[in-house]
Amino acid sequence: MLAHLQHRGLQQIVLCPGSRSAPLALAAGGLARQGGLTLVTAIDERSAGFHALGLALASGRATAVITTSGTAVANLLPAAVEADRSCIPLLLLTADRPTRLKDCGANQTVNQEQFLAPVCRAFLSTPGEGLHHQGDVQLQTLASTLWERALGSAGPVHLNVPFEEPLHPSESEQQAFWSAWQPLSGVGGERCPAEPLPTPWDGPVPDWSRPGVVVAGPWRGLKADLPAYQRALQELALTSGWPVLLDPLAAAPQDLPGVIRHWDLMLPAGLPTPKPSLQVLRLGPLPASRRLEAWLRALGPGQLLISEGDCRGLDPLGLADQCSLGLSSWWQSFSPQQVCSGECPSALLTAWRALEAVVERALAQPFPQAGPVSEPALMRRLPRLLPPALPVMLAASSPVRDWQAFAAADSGQRRCFSFRGASGIDGTLSLAVGLSRELGPLLLLTGDLALLHDSNGWLLASASAPPLLVLLIDNGGGGIFGQLPIPTGSAAEFDHLFAMPQAVDPLALARAHGVPTRQLACLEDLPHALEWGLDQRRPVLLRVCTNRIADAALRQTLRRQVQQALCGDQGSTKED
Repeated sequence: MLAHLQHRGLQQIVLCPGSRSAPLALAAGGLARQGGLTLVTAIDERSAGFHALGLALASGRATAVITTSGTAVANLLPAAVEADRSCIPLLLLTADRPTRLKDCGANQTVNQEQFLAPVCRAFLSTPGEGLHHQGDVQLQTLASTLWERALGSAGPVHLNVPFEEPLHPSESEQQAFWSAWQPLSGVGGERCPAEPLPTPWDGPVPDWSRPGVVVAGPWRGLKADLPAYQRALQELALTSGWPVLLDPLAAAPQDLPGVIRHWDLMLPAGLPTPKPSLQVLRLGPLPASRRLEAWLRALGPGQLLISEGDCRGLDPLGLADQCSLGLSSWWQSFSPQQVCSGECPSALLTAWRALEAVVERALAQPFPQAGPVSEPALMRRLPRLLPPALPVMLAASSPVRDWQAFAAADSGQRRCFSFRGASGIDGTLSLAVGLSRELGPLLLLTGDLALLHDSNGWLLASASAPPLLVLLIDNGGGGIFGQLPIPTGSAAEFDHLFAMPQAVDPLALARAHGVPTRQLACLEDLPHALEWGLDQRRPVLLRVCTNRIADAALRQTLRRQVQQALCGDQGSTKED
């Protein structure tokens, strides 16, 4: 079965230990020795699932995870949830007991067939009497179905494989098998045949003569489809003259015309609604911004949402008509004569860019170049210090939001990744290790709780040694909660219930896994520390300590100063 999956395009397997899964492990090990397949081993199934997710996200190909039976399968659920919501192809291959051992109290026998079903594109199973009851033709058909379901609708697929004993062939039996082994002839395709396209869009289309705005949310699609998406977005922005509000995860082309980089700080005062009402073209799911949601809600119904082949509802505001053709197919349905840049759209873009310049001036003073590190200042400086093409993974909660607000000058200039499907902190480090193994040098920007939550990811990092630079923002707990209006009786109660600061030394923990570390004391340390970390070409950890209480207040102060500057500028414009 694994050979047939490899023939279809499977190149990477993440293997977890287990007895019942021994036949799959031995087969994977044998195929890896034959070449053409990379095998990664991991002791933690949750970490393994997210590592495979990173490999699949970066490569655009489905990656397989192999586990044994029982609770091992349950540990795959967080990664399967993220793969489902983020549309990432993932093959979950789980060993199981045969039917005769089900529902009779046999050890390590559970109803694992149901664990992942709610979030998987498909659940398949080999015969309950054991895999040996399935012939080669049936296995070939099964592998093709798995591959097509994982890539055709981009998401996780679960294959449950009952094995009857004996599970462990002797060494001589294994040697005899592999000495006679012949790879499958021909070359399998990396992509499955495309599923039938949805019904052509016959819903409302923009009135290109009126002003509008493009809101580009997180990119959800296969890597092979990204170039066409980027070309369509480039042509749309250039031809329409509409402003573009980019999410950090939008995977937009570099130097995209019309980008309003500081939109998060400009809301609500900086993006007035012209009359007649502004048209809205939304691409994919919404960015994680309550201010943007409130602004879109105020614009009312009639918005158009285009998803990349995902027919599930992606409009929590209930204001949009959804088209699932994908941006490239939708854009190609227009002729150049239908889309023209008129005075009104260009005037809107000019006005918004003038307001954005006000934001830049308002931010010029509050950020020192030296001294103690604040999280907004760190985000402001990082893009100027990082190599232009270096991809960045942003941990959920504060890092991805701060990057959106304070690293806005970098918007669209590099590829950024994060958990925006389910927005969890599970598997943060493991996913970054997977991305780095596939993409090369990568920066992971994470908080202390997210890193500690996935500390087993250091096992994967130290074993495979990808060029991963981890920049830890250690603010003594969950900094995101300090930005929410949560009433508590005291600071101690707040920490106990929400922030949950931990006593673990993250530098010592990383060093225990053989990972080099450095502690940053001030902003002046940042350039040299980044240079050192990137030069290592292996996993390293940089730690910077910040004050989450002071930074929460600083964020509010910065937003207030920006809004005051925008209101003053608009007021003086009206007076003029």
